[in-house]
Amino acid sequence: MRDIRATRTVIKIGTNTICDAEGKVDAAYLDDVARQLIELERMGVQSIIVTSGAIGTGSSELGLDGVQKDIPHKQACAAVGQAALMLTYRQVFARYDRSVGQLLLTYNDFSDRKVYLNLRKTMDVLFELGVIPIVNENDVISTDEIGETFGDNDKLSALVASKIDADLLILLTDVDGLYDRNPETDKDARLIDTVDEITKDIELMAGGGTKGRSKGGMRSKVNAARIAMGAGCNTVIANGRERDVILRVVKGENIGTLFSAKAMYTNRERWILYASPRGKINVDPGAEEALRAGGSLLPCGIISVEGRFKKGDVVRIGSFAKGVVNLSPGEIMRLKEEYERERAEGGQRAHNGSVVVDHSNIVFHDRPD
Repeated sequence: MRDIRATRTVIKIGTNTICDAEGKVDAAYLDDVARQLIELERMGVQSIIVTSGAIGTGSSELGLDGVQKDIPHKQACAAVGQAALMLTYRQVFARYDRSVGQLLLTYNDFSDRKVYLNLRKTMDVLFELGVIPIVNENDVISTDEIGETFGDNDKLSALVASKIDADLLILLTDVDGLYDRNPETDKDARLIDTVDEITKDIELMAGGGTKGRSKGGMRSKVNAARIAMGAGCNTVIANGRERDVILRVVKGENIGTLFSAKAMYTNRERWILYASPRGKINVDPGAEEALRAGGSLLPCGIISVEGRFKKGDVVRIGSFAKGVVNLSPGEIMRLKEEYERERAEGGQRAHNGSVVVDHSNIVFHDRPD
């Protein structure tokens, strides 16, 4: 048995799991999911569903399944499919006297801190009212998510889990978990029970590619687990069609592959790390060394600035960090020019004024354990 101890769980249901062989929403399957979530509620566990299947369901309804579609056609399918999805969720949870609430999100919703904080408040109120939150990407207006940015909602579910302080992320898919080799081609492939650290070997095991109507593969699930692990959230990849799979995972049964939590970042640090950057500041090696030693970013260490941003935005710092910037690009370059001029004139002013990014607002991608 595993020591899970979850009080708030995010359950992501993949496209190949939620849809039947014809590509339509499997209402009987979702009814069983609803039953399990109501049982979790009685156990004191709150649940959020991150659902896939909108594009696949819409494609099936419009007779476009198997047809190569451009982004506008995928968005049209999402508009039709999302309505069918939510209707089914509403019907199955109504049988258990529960309402559902729809939250359509894009990556930018995790980049604006005010929007992100409002999302947390909305989730809390939904729980107070006894409503089951149903989250999906806003495919109808977003293009990044339809491509490979999130991969079939895996990254989105990890971001949701990390932002609302969930204890457990369950990724329900059509395989039993992470194998050391491809189980479809190697009968001796072994299911990995527990992953404590995502190494290069684990990444190689995850492979790549997609299957059926799904956009995400095992690699995107392992990447999602990495995000959740860093937020102190356990992750389990399991076969969504296993009997009582959600209940069994939460109760600690050894089912699927567990990625054990390893909290590395605070809530604010997670927001900075996973926010969509508004620009980039390129720095010299001396500045990188100073930042890694705990210093702040000063104009004297800046090589160039890219993008359009304002005070309070998140920017990339070289290729090794992100941070919340204190100045606009114009202000940064003006201070850099002043520094260069003073240095050329033999001036002794060390950093000529303002801090561009304070050390407390810098998060490194490669933070050591």
